[in-house]
Amino acid sequence: MKKTSLPATPLSRLKLFFTFFDSRWEDLTKEGWAKIVYRDFSAGLIVAMTAIPMAMGFAMAMGMRPEHGIIAGALACVVGRTFGGSKYQVYGPTAAFIPIIAALIMKYGPANGGDFATAHSFLVLVSILAGIVLMIMGLFGFGRYAKLVPNSIIVGFTIGIAVAIALTNFEDILGIESFNDLLGQDEDIKGGFIHNYFNALDNLHKINVWSIFLGLLTFGLTKGLLRISIFIPGPVIAMGLATLLSATVLADKGIILVKDVYGSIPNNFFVFTAPALPGLSASVIFDIIYFVGAIVFVSGVESILCSTMADKLAKNDRTPFNPDKEFFGQGMVQIITPLVQGFPCTGALARTATSIKAGAATPLAGYFKAILKLTMAFYLAQYLELIPMACIGGILVWVASNMIKVSEIKEVKQHGKFEFSMMVYTAVMVPLTDFLTGVLSALVIYFVVKMAFKRRRQRANSVQTSN
Repeated sequence: MKKTSLPATPLSRLKLFFTFFDSRWEDLTKEGWAKIVYRDFSAGLIVAMTAIPMAMGFAMAMGMRPEHGIIAGALACVVGRTFGGSKYQVYGPTAAFIPIIAALIMKYGPANGGDFATAHSFLVLVSILAGIVLMIMGLFGFGRYAKLVPNSIIVGFTIGIAVAIALTNFEDILGIESFNDLLGQDEDIKGGFIHNYFNALDNLHKINVWSIFLGLLTFGLTKGLLRISIFIPGPVIAMGLATLLSATVLADKGIILVKDVYGSIPNNFFVFTAPALPGLSASVIFDIIYFVGAIVFVSGVESILCSTMADKLAKNDRTPFNPDKEFFGQGMVQIITPLVQGFPCTGALARTATSIKAGAATPLAGYFKAILKLTMAFYLAQYLELIPMACIGGILVWVASNMIKVSEIKEVKQHGKFEFSMMVYTAVMVPLTDFLTGVLSALVIYFVVKMAFKRRRQRANSVQTSN
């Protein structure tokens, strides 16, 4: 891979960031454009079919509506592919944002006496502020610093998020949310890891075995089909089969559907959502700092990791991704996407890998993905509301299972006991506390211990030199 000299001043960077046809399009040549367009279209189609159920699942896990995930995934890909720094990266809803957005929606939404509109408007506000911070960081060349986050903490953070996602979505698979709950006659089992765990124990008598069957069927079929070939849209097939079964042979088994929780899914996707404060207090100011910091951290780290992985997976031996432009693009994503019923998004590792394996070569694949995703969702909206919640739970547990990679754990272990212990610490603290507390405390411990080790070595070396 050839190295490129990045612009040295904010003004020169800004000029580059608004250059649409940059090096990301270098593979779209006059001689081979037809082949490249076909490859990008095929990749966009495969990712679009895979992304619809995943986007819906991510949105619902965040406390948002299903259509918000579809909108966010499509629009984020258009904005990210226009202003981002990677040829290959697919943008959309990611698991890392689930605990952050879910915490905000829970605190300012109906769960705590508020309303969803207020919580959503507040989410738009903190996302825009995070976007501005990311754009400034890109302009001043902060992209390279995202790589300084230790791999042990990144792997631990990923494991922690995976555990939290899996455990907080078992309620849908178990079917312990009855129709009475949905009508407000009982406590709804929603919330964080600890909250869901204890509520699940109190509601084991509500388990629906048919929901478990559909959840396990979705999980197993999705995993099995994608192992055969990434060209098979496993989540779509699994979702279709589960929906068919729930509408026919399992129609009278009390299975909860998406429409039972969220009502009808509209196909007038793009509705403007203005940013707003829920009131001004010390608590709100603290939450603004907290959520802006969390969105910036996840956006920066995950997008850089995803872009790095994409270049390696695609064997990109030409122009590598630009980390500063990627930060700027992420900022644009966080500003624009939430304004039209979306929410914060970043580079999606699994969908990026699928896109590359399906033949994607230029940002055109992302535009195809967005258009095809919205088109399919528009015509399928009336059917998407018939999907069993157990099916959504199965897809999210499948996502969680893919986030934990044995090879990454072994790699961290090879770097010593300290790195391994930091991975374990982060993996435990993220679901037990919250995202930012777990990650920031891990970073503080990591660098304090590293500084102590460094000083000890320096003192030892000085003693040896004096002797």
